[in-house]
Amino acid sequence: MKSIILAGGYGTRIAEESEFKPKPMIEIGEMPILWHIMKIYSSYGVDEFVICAGYKQHVIKEWFADYFLHTSDITFDFTKGNEIIVHDKYAEHWKVTVVDTGLNTMTGGRVKRIQKYVGNEPFFLTYGDAVADVNIAKLMEFHQSHGKCVTLTAVSIAQQKGVLDVNEDNTIVSFREKDDEDGSLINGGFMVCNAGVFDYLEDDTTIFEQQPMRSLIQAGELKSFYHNGFWQCMDTKREKDKLELLWASGKAPWKVWTD
Repeated sequence: MKSIILAGGYGTRIAEESEFKPKPMIEIGEMPILWHIMKIYSSYGVDEFVICAGYKQHVIKEWFADYFLHTSDITFDFTKGNEIIVHDKYAEHWKVTVVDTGLNTMTGGRVKRIQKYVGNEPFFLTYGDAVADVNIAKLMEFHQSHGKCVTLTAVSIAQQKGVLDVNEDNTIVSFREKDDEDGSLINGGFMVCNAGVFDYLEDDTTIFEQQPMRSLIQAGELKSFYHNGFWQCMDTKREKDKLELLWASGKAPWKVWTD
């Protein structure tokens, strides 16, 4: 299965960093948060990724093109005509497709644009700005157990995200924007989608979290996987600093992989 990562937005709420790079390329512990998200999936055997890029998409492509330079010791030998020697080559066992899904394309439109890279297979889908210790294997097991079109990971946290109302069998019955008085479950990303989800996506203007989700709810095709562990997005500089401190402590909860 492939993991699709939405990485095309402007990141305006963390403009002091995203002025120069797309938000998923903002670093936590000297590696982009995008890398951290991919490492989470990879620790569960998911090694094929499609990155839905947009804003400053060339930065993402160049980073992967130079992956050896980021992860290995390099000798630049100018005495031999600028020869480059890579020592102890190391790279992840990943296949990564970076797709320019447009500068102003909405989330649903970005997913629609990568349909040809997914085909008729189910796929993981998440946002390129949040990390968690979600058990990907159990998420997939739950998705397969109910047979519905989409499963999203629900988390309970005070964030300005979409609020979910969930009934007793984990079917999502409503989705709305959060207000200040809420203490409800929110959409934490880390979704699993069957290929049928593409039927709910129209064009570049489609916002995945609006009409497609409402239509999935009306059809009884949206389920929630409750996660009561760690989850943190990186919308602001304050949230970035929080993640940096956790990483520097050596106890980052989302680090579910071994070095």
